[in-house]
Parts: sequence; C-alpha cells; structure tokens
Amino acid sequence: MTCCSPTVTIAPLTTTTAYSLATAEEISVVRGVLVDAGLLGDSIRVAYLGLLDPPRGAREQRPDRRFRIFLHDNSGAAPRDVVVSATAGTVESVVVLDTAVSGELPVLEEEFAAVEELLTHDARWLKALADRGLDLAKVRVAPLSAGVFEYPEEKGRRILRGLAFVQDFPEDSAWAHPVDGLVAYVDIVSKTVDQVIDYGVVPIPAEHGNYTDPTLTGPERTTIKPISITQPDGPSFSVTGGNHVEWERWSLDIGFDVREGLVLHNIGFQDGDRRRSIINRASIAEMVVPYGDPSPVRSWQNYFDTGEYLVGQYANSLELGCDCLGEITYLSPVIADGLGNPREIRNGICMHEEDWSILAKHSDLWTGIDYTRRNRRLVISFFTTVGNYDYGFYWYLYLDGTIEFEAKATGVVFTSAYPGKGYAYASELAPGLGAPFHQHLFSARLDMALDGATNRVEEEEAVRVPMGAGNERGNAFSRRRTLLATEAEGVREANMAAGRTWHVSNPNSLNRLGEPVAYKLYPQGQPTLLADPQSSVARRAAFATKDLWVTRFSEDERYPTGDFVNQHAGGAGLPAYMAANRDIDGQDIVLWHTFGLTHFPRVEDWPIMPVDTAGFKLRPDGFFDRSPVLDVPANEPGHTPAAEGHCAC
Repeated sequence: MTCCSPTVTIAPLTTTTAYSLATAEEISVVRGVLVDAGLLGDSIRVAYLGLLDPPRGAREQRPDRRFRIFLHDNSGAAPRDVVVSATAGTVESVVVLDTAVSGELPVLEEEFAAVEELLTHDARWLKALADRGLDLAKVRVAPLSAGVFEYPEEKGRRILRGLAFVQDFPEDSAWAHPVDGLVAYVDIVSKTVDQVIDYGVVPIPAEHGNYTDPTLTGPERTTIKPISITQPDGPSFSVTGGNHVEWERWSLDIGFDVREGLVLHNIGFQDGDRRRSIINRASIAEMVVPYGDPSPVRSWQNYFDTGEYLVGQYANSLELGCDCLGEITYLSPVIADGLGNPREIRNGICMHEEDWSILAKHSDLWTGIDYTRRNRRLVISFFTTVGNYDYGFYWYLYLDGTIEFEAKATGVVFTSAYPGKGYAYASELAPGLGAPFHQHLFSARLDMALDGATNRVEEEEAVRVPMGAGNERGNAFSRRRTLLATEAEGVREANMAAGRTWHVSNPNSLNRLGEPVAYKLYPQGQPTLLADPQSSVARRAAFATKDLWVTRFSEDERYPTGDFVNQHAGGAGLPAYMAANRDIDGQDIVLWHTFGLTHFPRVEDWPIMPVDTAGFKLRPDGFFDRSPVLDVPANEPGHTPAAEGHCAC
C-alpha cells in the first residue's frame, strides 16, 4: 500500500510576529552570534535551542526575537545556559552551570551511538557477551538516561546506562531478543565504562518480532475498501503568516519547540463582535515513563521523554494518506541540530478537519421540526519517535467551544526476559519474552486567559443529599464548589466517584445571567505515579504524583520538572514554584494537569502496539450566553440522490 493523497497545502512563512515559528535564517543568526562570542566551537554541542515567548503583553508586530540555548562541552568544561537576541544579534546572558546542582543538559543524539561504541572496547562487556555466546556485531545497546540513585560518584558526571538486545540481521527487530541480567553504566564525557553488572546468563527469547514479515502477518486483507475524504471547496480554515490559524470562530497561533513539540498560542473564540481569549499558551510540558519492575537490571528505568530527550527534535515528517488523511495543511518547523545549524522537519505538523458525528439533534413532537447538525473538529497534530515508543500529540478544537487533547501511544514495548509464570511485575508477550509494567504520564501546561488574566479555579463535585426533611423521597443530589485560593490548595487529586472537575472562571467577566464566565477541566481520572512517594522518580517527577497543580503565572516557570531534568535529584519545577504559596484567586494563573496511561502490556501489544490513548477536555461552562452553535448550517444533501429529495436535516 502506498501513502498518498491528492490534497495537500504547505503553509509558507510570510511574516515574523511575536508568535511566528522560528526560521532557518534566525537560527543561523543565533549560531553566528554564538560563534562570534566564542561560545560555539569544535567541542561544543547545542543540547537545546528554542524561541522564548515574548514577555506578557508584548505582541508588537516586530518583536525582539530571543532564543535560549543550552551548550554542552564534549571536552568536559561546564555547560552554559545562554540567551541570544536574534533581532539585535547580541548575547543577552550567559550562565555557567554546575551540573552537580542543576542537573545535566538533555541527552544528545550523537551520544546514542557512543555508548554502544565504548562498550565494544570494554573487557567486562565483551566477556559477558562471550559467556552468552553472542556475536558483538549483532548486539545493539539502548542508551538510557541514568536517573539519580545511590551512586555518589555519578554526581556532576554525565552518565547513561545501557541495556543490550540482539539483532540477527539489519531488518530484525532487536526488541524481540533482550539480553537480560546485564547492564552497563557509561560516563559519556570521560568516555569510560564505570560499571558492567552481570547477574548471570538468562535465556534470550528466540522468536522474532518482525511485524512486517509475512510469516507473522500472513496474507494482507483484501476486504478493506478505500475511504475517500474530500472537500471540493477546500478546508474551512485559513493559515496566514505561516502559523496563524482561523477556523469556525476559533483563532490561534501554532508554535513548535524542540523540547515540548507542538505549542498553541493565543487560543481565542469569536463571539459576536468580540474576539475572546481562552488560553494564552497550551503545551505538553513534560512526560515521564516510569517502569515498575524491581529487577536490579531495570529498577532504575524511568525516562523523561520531554525534558531528557526533547520530543520535538524527533518529530516525524508526516506522509499523506498514512499519518494524515483528507484535505491536509502541513507546517514544517525549523529546529537546530547539535552543531547549531537549522534543520527543517518537513511536514512535521499536520492540520485538517474531521467530521465528528452529531453536534445536536432533536425531533420535536409538537412543532414537527426535525433538527440535525453535524459536528466537526479541527485537528492539529505531530508524531514523535523516542527510542522504542512512538507518540502522537493531537489537539482538537470543536464547533461548540470544546478544547481536547489526546496522546496516542504506539510503537514497540520495552522488553525483557520473562522470569516465569506468575511474575508480578511484567507480562509475557511471547515465549520467554516479557514486558515490564510501566506508565506514560504527561503534564499539560495550560496558561489560562478566560476573558483576560483575572482567573480562579474551583473544585466541583457531585453531592448526594441524604433522605430527610426537604428530600423526603431521597432523589435529590446537588453539587459543591470549593475555591482553590492559594497554590498549596491548588494541588489536587481526581476523584471519579465524585465526578470531580475543575471550574476555571473569571470573576470580573460575567455572562448574561450574571455568573462568571467559565471553562471546566474534565480529567480522565486514571492513576497518577504509582512508584513509592519516597522513590527517586517520585522526587524527580513530583508533578506526576497529583492530577492538578495551579500556580501563579511567572515568565520563567515553563516546565513542571524544572529546566534541567537529566540527572537532577528532584525538587525543581512545581514543588519549587509553589513554595511561596502565592495567591491564585482572581490572578494570572497556570493549570498543570497530569494525565496518562498505566500499561500492563497485553499479548495483543506484540510485536507492534496498536494505539492506546489518554487525554483531557476543556468545555465551556457559562462562557457563552447560549449555545454557540446555533448558526451552524444544516448539511447540504451532497450525496443524496436527487430522486430522494433533500436531506431532513
């Protein structure tokens, strides 16, 4: 099957505004400034380069375009945190980091191969492979972020840990053949192998997991008929300036960051003659994948795919007809490579409309009116591959003012040998092949702006009313709202039994009934972090221990885990932000919402995992004066044969 579609638009960048995507020219300017300042040389690598948001309120047409850059020195010198103005062509600030305190910079792509290469020269590693009868040329090593554990000698040093897999031939899925009982600890700067820990030979699962091999797939189905999605008049949205989008009363600016990936700015809705603000900035600011197998080979496994690996830099170039279907508009963000040169991610962001079933329907017995309106949504998405897993990040905007986010998890599960029937911390996927239990936990950062910056949050729950006076028949139930007035009060857990939601409102903006305009956050209520509260990962991923955090907005509080996650001992990010316990009632506030998947891998997840999803919704709750979709027209009878007349809707 080929991936193709007849309809595609590539959105060109035409102007530069405060919220435009970074351009190749700007990144080249930044690189030149760094070189001229002596900050970028042969041993220096760019671990992160991203466009800073303009200061609050700075929305001039030609703003100061400022970039933040993390510089790693392969020679072992201290890394630097630099801010450069591409507009002025100057270095604004340089901070020299002490990684023993701050944590390490993100993992570099070039370090992946370096771990495997270093191990090919280590006698302990070679002996362990020989003891297992393995050909060194067929052994792949997964370079994995180290975390922070009981190794004081690792403090201030850049460490990766390596687990091995066997790849019998170039197209062979190495994940099917884990080399269990063996792990290596590597200092990637000094180019030394600190430890090779061998717990003894464990049988290597032999059955292949090659999911395109006909011996597994069998004959492809011939019963699936084509689905054609066409919009003869083009899509209903428009893109101007390269990234500003207008669609069915919605307006927003699309951004892209090498760390967070897709970012949505200035989300607003045209309500009559008013352009009303809803969210200043929305992103998935962190994700962590903690594993639950206490085996000494894997008990350290937890990966911060956003903060440690930078999900944006591994964004896929999407293919029409495969990743996106229909009348597609692509945006191609530009990021920097490890040397600071611009790199375009061709078709990295996909945007299209989807029919989404019924919007509203009623057949009235008294008036005789049969009313049906169809819903649709605007989809803005990107896909990224981080090691064995692939993640889709999908933002949806609906006609009725609803905002939804959905994470799609797929790819190949991380594997191990399976110790035997009844093992409590992993599933058996194939004979002798295990997959440790794990979680995928995300943090959505929602910089709220409902009709301005004076927002508040109330926790809403359903309340059962006891039978008695005033409720003689026992049928009554009500709701209770509790104001979250301070940051300490804004740290909350979901409670699906009580239907707990969070009601975000603006007390200074009232609807026609005299009530504060509001949106409501609906969590899915799945488990948060299951690791022990005293564990290393709980200290480092504190955001994932609660479903909601509400903080006062601050320009420099962008990530729930802090700026430098890699080998940081914990306490940065949200715990530090809320230490002052600031007032959040009627203030400029940010919601940090944790959501995700707890994955007990299934046999059906092997050898490639069908998509699983997690997410949340924000729905208007008194934000509008009445239904905002009354002006949605009935569908035209397009595909209805003339003999059957016009469609009833």
